[in-house]
Parts: sequence; C-alpha cells; structure tokens
Amino acid sequence: MAISEKAIEHRNINVQSQLSTKGNKWLKGIFLPVLLVLLCEILVRGGVVEPYLLPAPSSLFVSLQEFAQNDLGQHIWASTWRVFLGFAIGSGLALFFAVLVGLNRHVEEFIEPTFSAIKSIPSLAWIPLLLLWLGIDESSKITLIAIGAFFPTYTNTVAGIHGVDRKLIELAQVYRLNRWQQIYQIVVPAASPSILTGLRNSLSLAWMFMIAAELIAATQGIGYLLSDGRETSRPDIVIIAIILLAILGKITDTIMKVFESKLLLWRDVIKR
Repeated sequence: MAISEKAIEHRNINVQSQLSTKGNKWLKGIFLPVLLVLLCEILVRGGVVEPYLLPAPSSLFVSLQEFAQNDLGQHIWASTWRVFLGFAIGSGLALFFAVLVGLNRHVEEFIEPTFSAIKSIPSLAWIPLLLLWLGIDESSKITLIAIGAFFPTYTNTVAGIHGVDRKLIELAQVYRLNRWQQIYQIVVPAASPSILTGLRNSLSLAWMFMIAAELIAATQGIGYLLSDGRETSRPDIVIIAIILLAILGKITDTIMKVFESKLLLWRDVIKR
C-alpha cells in the first residue's frame, strides 16, 4: 500500500511539473505579441502614431466583430481550402519526382537542371502566364500555390534520400530485400526527418503563394481582404488580414509539428 501511495504521489508531482512547464512555455510564447499590442495601443492613444496609419488594437476588435457578423468566415474558408488543395497537389508531385531523382542518377541528370532553374523564378512572375493559360478562376490560383509548395518538399526529400546511410542499403541487400522493399523499409524511414521538414516548409510557402494568387483577380479570401483594405484606405482591414494569416499559419504549422513528432518518436535526439 505504501509503495502504491508513493507511486501515485510521484506521478502527481510529474503531472504538475509538466503542466507548469507547459504553462511557462505558453506565457513565454505570448509575451512578445502582448508587449507589441500594448506598445501600439500606447503609441496610438498618445498621439505618437496617427490612427489612419496604425489603428489602435482596441479599435481592431470592433472591426473584427463587424467582419465576423458578415462574411469573414467565407474569406477564411476560401483561402484555407485553396492552400490545402494546392499544398496536397504540389507536395504530392514533389514526393513523386524526388523519389525518382533521389534513387536514379540518370533521372537526376535529366530533371535536376530544369527544376533548379524553375525554382529560382519568383512567384509573381508566374501570375501573368497562369492568367493567360488558365484564366482568373480557381485553377490558376491552385496552380500557383502548388508551384510554391512543390520545391521545399522536393529539395528536402532529395537531400534526405541522398543522405541515407550506405550501410543501411548494404544491410537491405544482405537480407535480399527487393527495390520496393528497400524504398519502403529503409530509404523512406531514414529520409523521413528531411521529408517532414520539407512538408512543413511547403505548407508555410503555400500560405505565402496563396496571398500572391488572391491579390490578383479574387473576390474572396484573405489576400482579397489585403487588396480591398489597400484600395479603400482601411489599415484595420489590412492588419486583421495579416493577423489572420499569422494565426492560420501558426495553427497549421503546429499541426504539422505534432504530426512530425508522432512519426519521429524513434529518433534519439537532444531533449531541451
């Protein structure tokens, strides 16, 4: 009985310690945003910064409530589904080509120079061509987002495959694994840290390319709010759109980070 009571007490102490650590981490994470909000409020209320340049954070809540009662949810949904569809298409194609390039030197010699050149093209340079080819509907926006999501996943996956320990491949050959078994059981798990890092970077770039896509010929979305706020001289709309981008980007990145940590539990890394 005494042993059980000590075990329960020890477990409760561990739980409290974990909660305290998470609480401290959360407080540290919001410290800088809260400080910036308070500083902006003080500067605007004190007349140091004009409200038409930077609205007071307290006034942004009023604008946000107005948007929430109207069509804010539709703008968020329009941008979110574009990002995830473009991300799925771009990263899926990237994984396919990266495996081909990473595992076959001849394919790499054919494809890599072209992909390296295309990777250097800025996102805005694609917009006129996509508008000419695909028009102003959703296909041009999704294609632009897919282009942005393609290269981080492709680059990191190729690097991860090239970094697989040669001894692991030799071990697979000793056990007479066929080509597909080597890819599935050896190459992909060994390269998974680089692959998941590329996917996280692709998702972040998908949000950035979404803004570039929606700034041109869009009637809904967060990028449209940015453009509308600029054209109507409404800095509150612009700032709300930027805050929404930051929140949505953080949420999706956190989901990817949790997914990554679950898949990479086997790694023996430094605990911080």
